[in-house]
Amino acid sequence: MELDEKKYLYLLLLLPIVVCIFLFNMYWKRRKQREFGDLEMVKRLSPEKSVFKPVLKIVVILLALTCLIIGLVNPKIGTKMETVKREGIDIVFAVDVSKSMLAEDVAPSRLDKSKQLVSQIINNLGSDRIGIVAYAGSAFPVLPITSDYSVAKMFLQSMNPDMVSSQGTSLDEAIRLSATYFDEKSKTSKLLILISDGEDHSEGASVAAEEANKLGMKIITIGVGTERGGTIPLKENGVVRSYQKDQNGQTVTTKLNQEGLKTIAKATKGGYVYGGSTKEVLEYVKNALNNIQKTEFEATQMAEFQSQFQWFIGFALLLLFLDIFLLERKTSWIKELDLFNEKK
Repeated sequence: MELDEKKYLYLLLLLPIVVCIFLFNMYWKRRKQREFGDLEMVKRLSPEKSVFKPVLKIVVILLALTCLIIGLVNPKIGTKMETVKREGIDIVFAVDVSKSMLAEDVAPSRLDKSKQLVSQIINNLGSDRIGIVAYAGSAFPVLPITSDYSVAKMFLQSMNPDMVSSQGTSLDEAIRLSATYFDEKSKTSKLLILISDGEDHSEGASVAAEEANKLGMKIITIGVGTERGGTIPLKENGVVRSYQKDQNGQTVTTKLNQEGLKTIAKATKGGYVYGGSTKEVLEYVKNALNNIQKTEFEATQMAEFQSQFQWFIGFALLLLFLDIFLLERKTSWIKELDLFNEKK
């Protein structure tokens, strides 16, 4: 069983409030009766008034409210088990989080644009498994291979330059770490989508790409930024305080290096696409995925859950309907049984 809308469980706190209101009302009535006269005399003046009926009415109302709340929560019960076979490929997204990605020559910034591109690509995937790597001067594993896209996008949005201690853009580190995400013995197709401005301050990116090719990896590179370049704003609480400067005190201008990214992609018979247009990137990746062989990599037992809210809502309405006929007078046949000693 699973609960569809757990947030409505908080409404159950209304039940003790209703009970308190009922008890206070009973206390208030009894107090007023005492003010009116002797309680025994008051009972004789209203011999048909039942002591039990008000309690029964509040119990019915409480049950009806409970059923309504459970109906809002919408419990689901698994009624069918089936084997689901999935076909797809394993994809790792390596996202550049170096400080140069804070440049705003691409709105809103290179890093934010990269996140948007990855998020949109994920939205267009089918049953592929994905992983995420962050890199700057070194590479950092963010999310292992998973089929949970919602979790992947949550981790994606939290990525920032503070995740990696050493700055720079070490593409070879990103490629080598991404390679560890894939199972060498698996026949599943392996794809690395590497997003960067291409400002590689390390040597060996091409060598790392050739090593990846030997492992059966294909690399698609996406260039984010402009060739004219942009400055790197340093912000505090969203306000630009200064701009990144070099050792000589000159403001740094960072530019997109497309040639380096194209070389990496070519080494694995992959491809390069400029990330300026989200539509073009999605179309390019879609075509690339269509040309990659998909394999069956998972067979799981899944329960098909069916909503049960209608039963609880229906029972709640029935109880509320019955409550209309529950008057506070004594019921004749119960009166004859005198279960609650009401004939006194």
